[in-house]
Amino acid sequence: MTHLVKSEKYIPNLPAFMTVCEQNYFRAMKLMPKTETVGDTNVIDVEKFCYQLEITATSRFTTDIIFKQISSNVIGFINPKLLVRVYHDARMAEVISPDYLKRIKPSNKYPNPLMHQKDEKYQVNAFLLDWLDHCITHGRANCLWDVNHGLV
Repeated sequence: MTHLVKSEKYIPNLPAFMTVCEQNYFRAMKLMPKTETVGDTNVIDVEKFCYQLEITATSRFTTDIIFKQISSNVIGFINPKLLVRVYHDARMAEVISPDYLKRIKPSNKYPNPLMHQKDEKYQVNAFLLDWLDHCITHGRANCLWDVNHGLV
């Protein structure tokens, strides 16, 4: 006898996603250039790797940044690049696009032709959190530690 198993629809965990985006905001703000002008950059050296945070667009409530690895001494290692939107009013930062391919969907049907994970949007933002944490913990850069803009 054959039993058919109906796969359940994936429902994103919104509170967990928002928590990751809030943590990304505070870590990204520590690594932002001193002024938020288009083209400003901050370079972070971490052991054999060099990362760069570059401001690509600004508006009243948002800032778009590119966080990328610009060099490594490890042959054959990929140089990842993430387009991140920083929402200052909501105090959140989320990955808009990895490697400029296209926008990330909130959820994906699985399996799919491009083999995206069901929760790929969450995973990419969790990767950004780990990456920012690593740069803050082990990197050398000019960090902007006043993320509350003088407010307690």
